[in-house]
Amino acid sequence: MKLEDIRREYSKGGLRREMLADDPITQFEIWLQQAVDAEFSDPTAMVVATVDDTGQPSQRIVLLKHLDEQGFVFFTNTGSRKAQELQGNNKISLHFPWHAIERQVIVYGETKPLSTAAVAKYFLSRPEESQLAAWASQQSRPVSSRKVLMETFQAMKAKFSKGEIPLPDFWGGYCVEPTKIEFWQGGDHRLHDRFMYVKQSAGSWKIERLNP
Repeated sequence: MKLEDIRREYSKGGLRREMLADDPITQFEIWLQQAVDAEFSDPTAMVVATVDDTGQPSQRIVLLKHLDEQGFVFFTNTGSRKAQELQGNNKISLHFPWHAIERQVIVYGETKPLSTAAVAKYFLSRPEESQLAAWASQQSRPVSSRKVLMETFQAMKAKFSKGEIPLPDFWGGYCVEPTKIEFWQGGDHRLHDRFMYVKQSAGSWKIERLNP
């Protein structure tokens, strides 16, 4: 296998300034709906990038769970690596890789923790097994075996078998308030179309075309 020979052309259509909404959240919603309509298995999956106190970046895939004019929302164990890194540095980047329609969206911004009420509302909407999994997992920490993890899951299932599963005190969520959002559309001959929305001090958005 020669990695340098693996390539393809991008030819599903270009992107022009007049095709873009003035507000990036509106534009994102349009593209997200098109990704959903294309029947992707995980259209809301996004790569979440954070940085630790040594400057080492780390990434993981998380599902987008809410979007409004304030920003992009996801939930996680507050003891996880990403949550610990965000506690020290709240800057973040999100990447939506919609390869099948030759698109990418990259979000740059800062996180703000959600209120307990907002976290509880979402937690209680999750399937019961997902709620139990949140209790069973000490996310990002070592575990000796899959068997131990499943034993903990079963123990939580027994513990909460007679009532509502409460919100763990180590479970939370974040809103990513964007400062820049890039929309990327694949183009012929690697001449891709890229547009960057940059938030201005007054709250409006400046749109710039970037070189591919």
